[in-house]
Amino acid sequence: MKLRVKPLDRENAGKGIATIDREAMADLGVSNGEFVRIKGDSGTAVLRVRVGRSRDRQRGVIGIDGQTRKAIGTRIDQLVRAKPVDVSPASRIAVVLPDELRIQGDLASYVHEKLTNRGVRAGKTVAVTLGFSSLNGSSNRRIPVQVVDTDPGGTVVVTGSTTVEIVEQPPETASDDEEESAEPPGITYEDVGGLDDELDMVREMIELPMRHPELFQALGIKPPQGVLLHGPPGTGKTLIAKAVATEIDANFQTISGPEIMSKYHGESEERLREVFETAEEAEPAIVFIDEIDSIAPKRDDTQGDVERRVVAQLLSLMDGLQDRGQITVIGTTNRIDAVDPALRRGGRFDREIEIGAPDTHGRSEILRIHTREMPLVEGIDLDQYANSTHGFVGADLESLVREAAMNALRRVRPELDLEGDEIDAATLERLSVTERDFRGALREIEPSALREVFVETPDVTWADVGGLEATKARLREAIQWPLEYPDAYRQVDLQSTKGILLHGPPGTGKTLLAKAVANEAQSNFISVKGPELFDKYVGESEKGVREIFSKARENAPTVIFFDEIDAIATQRGSGDSDSSVSERVVSQLLTELDGLEELEDVVVIAATNRLDLIDDALTRAGRIETEIEVGEPDEETRREILGIHTRSRPLADDVDLDALAAASEGFVGAELAALCREAATAAVREHVRARTTGEPAAVDEMRLTQAQFAAALREVSDDDRELTVPAESETESAATTESTGDAGDSEAKRAEAATADSGGAGTATGEATPAEAPSEEPTTETTTDAPDAASESETPEDGSNETAAEAAVEDPAENGDHAGSDAEP
Repeated sequence: MKLRVKPLDRENAGKGIATIDREAMADLGVSNGEFVRIKGDSGTAVLRVRVGRSRDRQRGVIGIDGQTRKAIGTRIDQLVRAKPVDVSPASRIAVVLPDELRIQGDLASYVHEKLTNRGVRAGKTVAVTLGFSSLNGSSNRRIPVQVVDTDPGGTVVVTGSTTVEIVEQPPETASDDEEESAEPPGITYEDVGGLDDELDMVREMIELPMRHPELFQALGIKPPQGVLLHGPPGTGKTLIAKAVATEIDANFQTISGPEIMSKYHGESEERLREVFETAEEAEPAIVFIDEIDSIAPKRDDTQGDVERRVVAQLLSLMDGLQDRGQITVIGTTNRIDAVDPALRRGGRFDREIEIGAPDTHGRSEILRIHTREMPLVEGIDLDQYANSTHGFVGADLESLVREAAMNALRRVRPELDLEGDEIDAATLERLSVTERDFRGALREIEPSALREVFVETPDVTWADVGGLEATKARLREAIQWPLEYPDAYRQVDLQSTKGILLHGPPGTGKTLLAKAVANEAQSNFISVKGPELFDKYVGESEKGVREIFSKARENAPTVIFFDEIDAIATQRGSGDSDSSVSERVVSQLLTELDGLEELEDVVVIAATNRLDLIDDALTRAGRIETEIEVGEPDEETRREILGIHTRSRPLADDVDLDALAAASEGFVGAELAALCREAATAAVREHVRARTTGEPAAVDEMRLTQAQFAAALREVSDDDRELTVPAESETESAATTESTGDAGDSEAKRAEAATADSGGAGTATGEATPAEAPSEEPTTETTTDAPDAASESETPEDGSNETAAEAAVEDPAENGDHAGSDAEP
């Protein structure tokens, strides 16, 4: 049966697998997991059959990898013959390894693992990988394993019970054809991930004119002459060019800018002509010009005469009077605007294809390509890493995989004999990459496309933001929903909001909210601090704004966070500076937010505590149109915030966070964090003092007590701030004043107060602490020095409370007795 060749799924490449659609499998009479023999122009191969992908709806199609296509002498879109073949399980196979393999010990089990479920026969050579692979080192990542004997004979399949023997055989017994078939084919289409649409466009422009030029002759048009690939560094522009050159079997000529430049007059142009002449002699050919902006910059911007002559020579070669035949020029650049405009017209570079950063699906494909030959442990979810690597290009993902492999190598490095020439096979078998290796690598690798700007993927979640439920709901609606439910927005023709302004007092959690929403929306996060944008040179500040938005568009979805935006977006016309830098920055911001170029999957979040200073044009509809106020937290919210900041700290049994939340009226989130931090500092201070004085102190027994929180409350609060403390009676409130006041006087007094509260002179005092007293009526007091407390207590409803307050200042023991007698009725 004849089938048309297509590329294989990337994760199955190099495993002896072919994919066929269900209808063709039914016509062949084979089922999933059986074997077929495929015959090409110059050879045959026996492959295991699997059902093709559901998204491949073409019939009569077989997917095979680049190594098999090279071995049987076929290319993509050509026809091959396939027929079912009976394959017996092998009881024993004998293989020969190359002499230059620098591994000592028994490799039989390792080779057996690589050959399991593959069809082999005597006389054939199979390329297998040893260790970790990399596309950059494709020439040495595969070794040829020659099968010299099988039991039974013929084509057999290696199973789990097959015995693999490694034997010696003179090199001359192996044929040259078999050695060539085991050589890696170079970069194939299966090695390019996440660029299916771009790869199809390049193939359409290059493969079709070279294989079937008569189609263009019949239409009476000239075939395309050149393709310009542009995009951020590391996205796969050069890789696409190499894959195309390998697959169509064309002569590949490379031009590197520094290599053709010469100090002698006219020699640079001569070298350029020699490249094209060599390509014409071996057509069909591809001339690949990497970083074309280095040899063909805009002639108006160049100072030297050499660059202008080289550009003119390149223009003549690409579209001159002489017909250049079947030569296609591929140029790559990451600075498309720096290329001379004359090169970008039709007839020279007919099509410009943008190779952008991959999306989540593309990153998953790239990770599978780089790990398909890697010994991964069970349970590693590559899709999870694809979701958490926004902004990573192909080169970054390759670095991530390589760094994970290096982490695995570091575990076995102490066992390696670095002075020896060979590696033990047992060490090779123990190599495996774990989840911990990948997590460590992810912390080390940064996305290259965003290294020029400060970017991070925040680790803050909604669980780290206490309260503010209404604010969080509005942020989810504005940022998460357009990314998670784009079909609903398209259905009603709704555009997502471009900007959100968070305003409120300092320390209320505006920055924390921005980080949380960026993390929950699985977006990149670019943090911009206002004053950093200003530059002393004219135009540099506006250029900084343009670059930030350009990076955000290239690595969408992105959240741009402008902290303290009032520093860069003040009211225009209000400044007295002659430079008017801030006004130009505001104008640039307005243009980026609502200009001709659309912001797709880019959201701006701005934060300020001076809403009155921001320019009115910035907050109109269509720009930063959503204003969300982040005010001071209420008591319930303060309780949540305290719970967040104490969830990883050991608390004593007497700590009452509800009372602490009630006592911290007027505190914002930053002050509550400082309160918990100060209490923890007090606990460490007491622990260190105990250890230096020789007292028994165990780290595991450290706890944050109510007395330490009371002292921290006095330390963090302002002198004139009124705090609401829950109390069962006004007398108990006076007792609370005693424990809080004494705790703030000195460290020794805090220790005595804690001892008294836990059952010292007066047990009633412990009953009156905020940690144990039920909250019925709030009583207002000030946590200042003793005279202020005394003056505040001079306005009671009766005289008994005044007596208790004075006793609290004078003597804790007397206060305990008085509180006990007063609370007894």
